[in-house]
Amino acid sequence: MNLCELLQATDGVLLQGDARAEVNALCYDSRAVQPGALFVCLPGLHTDGHDYAARAAAAGAAGIVCERPIAGLPESLPVVQVTHNRRALAQLAIRLYSEPAKEMTMIGITGTKGKTTTAHLIAAVLTAAGHKVGLIGTNGVSWPGFRQPLDHTTPESSDLQQLLRRMADAGCDACVMEVSSLGLKMDRVTGIEYDIGIFTNLSPDHIGPGEHASFAEYRAWKSVLFRRCRVGIVNADDPQTEAILTQHTCRVVTYGMDHPADWQAGQKITLLRQSDFLGVAFTATGPGGTEQPYQIAMPGRFSVYNALAAIAAAGVLHLPEAAVQTGLRQAAVQGRVEPVPLDAPFTVVLDYAHNEAAAENLLTALRAYQPTRLVVVFGCGGGRSRVRRFGMGEACARLADFCIVTEDNSRGEPLADILADIRTGMRRGNPDTPFVEIPDRRQALYYALDHARPGDIVAVIGKGHETTLQRGEETLPFCEREILQAYMKQKKA
Repeated sequence: MNLCELLQATDGVLLQGDARAEVNALCYDSRAVQPGALFVCLPGLHTDGHDYAARAAAAGAAGIVCERPIAGLPESLPVVQVTHNRRALAQLAIRLYSEPAKEMTMIGITGTKGKTTTAHLIAAVLTAAGHKVGLIGTNGVSWPGFRQPLDHTTPESSDLQQLLRRMADAGCDACVMEVSSLGLKMDRVTGIEYDIGIFTNLSPDHIGPGEHASFAEYRAWKSVLFRRCRVGIVNADDPQTEAILTQHTCRVVTYGMDHPADWQAGQKITLLRQSDFLGVAFTATGPGGTEQPYQIAMPGRFSVYNALAAIAAAGVLHLPEAAVQTGLRQAAVQGRVEPVPLDAPFTVVLDYAHNEAAAENLLTALRAYQPTRLVVVFGCGGGRSRVRRFGMGEACARLADFCIVTEDNSRGEPLADILADIRTGMRRGNPDTPFVEIPDRRQALYYALDHARPGDIVAVIGKGHETTLQRGEETLPFCEREILQAYMKQKKA
């Protein structure tokens, strides 16, 4: 496609060069520029793409998109000035990849907790109903026959549109994706109109340098999704729902347990447990008043909320009830309350819980299964808000019977400082909770297996689906499921 055609999607003004230049790709990283790519100068927290325009030109860029004139570029090189580079990148990508989102049913999910699980539940239901489904979120991007990790929950707009194009070309008729607050703020999903937008819940998170200035700002960006979808499905029990719906333009459908809702679960939840299985059974009533039974292989009240969101989405899409029940029953989410098969008299689960609210929800749910002891293995990431560490320490000390404190993606920050913050939080939560501190996470996992008692539930939290560990400047292979299984096999040999 030539530059002139692409520019029709933006407010761009050609400052120099030939608008007939052919563009075959979009790029925002000068190191990845190939001949024919249009380089868009994105502003960043630590660097500014405008400073790398000359490097992109030298690599053969077909043109430069900027917010301000850049001196020193070749006169023959097309240079386009736009008002907002991030918005322009999204608009250019949608046009270059021929609006792939319009070829699929688009379902976007936002909230603090539950996005990944809800996305997988909806995908499982859609699959059971005969649809070919693509997934985009924290666990990566996937569709039948394809899987790839992602750097961000919501990819940069040009990457996202390219993935959507590949997804549609692979025959997917539906896409379920997590829509992060930063994805909305940074124009990664600009130009996509969702058939369904879903709100799970909201609590303070992602507040700090490079993220959001305040909880109010965080909430405000979450609310944007409900001005970009046709139907909004929201949690009637969350205290932030009213604020989330401020200025909404969509039809609203509600789900909940405690307040009247279009889709409502009964208060009775049956807990299901085996050594390598934790789940719940419950009933829910829809708009027609018909009560239906459901079962999911995930524990706790919060899992019922995630399932309700999926049930409500299925209702909006008029999916068969049998497919809803089958999809929910068969759904599994890597790294989300994921039992590790170990042939042991205790249960080990992996979960991505990495902030206070998520840890509290998870541990509360696990305690309901009345384990001999509830043991938690956890740490906190470096280069993130210290408030998160205090909160994690507080929640784990308050709700667990025994804590194993360790590392979790230190990212170059001194581990001793991170552990000290966790200890501060633990003293606030419950200074009497016994704990050990084992800085090496692998050794912490070994310790957990060596000291687990029959009937215990051991929650290994913070990393979930991740398969690497960032220690200082190193990124090491680290799949907790494989580490645990290999060590248990060794113990039994």
